[in-house]
Amino acid sequence: MAGKVFFSVSMSLDGFIAPESAEELMGRQWMELQAWIFPQRFFRENLKLGEGGEEGRDNDIARETFERTGASVMGKRMFDAGERAWPEEAPFHTPVFVVTHEKRDPWERPGGTTFHFVNDGIETALGLARQAAGDRDVRIAGGGETILQYVNAGLVDEFSIALSPVLFGSGVRLFEGVDARRFALRQVRSEPTERATHLTYEIRER
Repeated sequence: MAGKVFFSVSMSLDGFIAPESAEELMGRQWMELQAWIFPQRFFRENLKLGEGGEEGRDNDIARETFERTGASVMGKRMFDAGERAWPEEAPFHTPVFVVTHEKRDPWERPGGTTFHFVNDGIETALGLARQAAGDRDVRIAGGGETILQYVNAGLVDEFSIALSPVLFGSGVRLFEGVDARRFALRQVRSEPTERATHLTYEIRER
């Protein structure tokens, strides 16, 4: 049986998931936004950042998100930023399908991550990701524009937000341009921790 299609992001209290400029990724605001995950043992082990780390509910959520994911889809903007920032052993360890107009051969990284470049739209990329994921879930990894395209196309089943105690003021809004008249949400989980509030919603057609 095919798994779900979902996305999972960190979001500021005023609704932003990234700075406006790709050059500001990994900057101070973005680091504050992601501060809940950096100390977690699973995150540190996955990125080969050394031993140790926290082992609470935040750690469990990071691990559960990774374990449910059989393949990922992302946009070119996210890939370009990540290509500069990810370690040689990219942190996905599954196939990743990049929606892009660029024609490029698959890029295989150590540790099981292979990036495939898909030139004919979001539905084709998702179909390939579903095949690769088998009975596990497909994660729409980002960025915001790509997530919105999948939501507005009715292709996302569920999403999770780690609501961080940070204010951005400007940047990439998660739901800027969403077709709100078409979709309704059902809350699946609301779980506060010391570092974030984890919210999960199911998406359905109205």
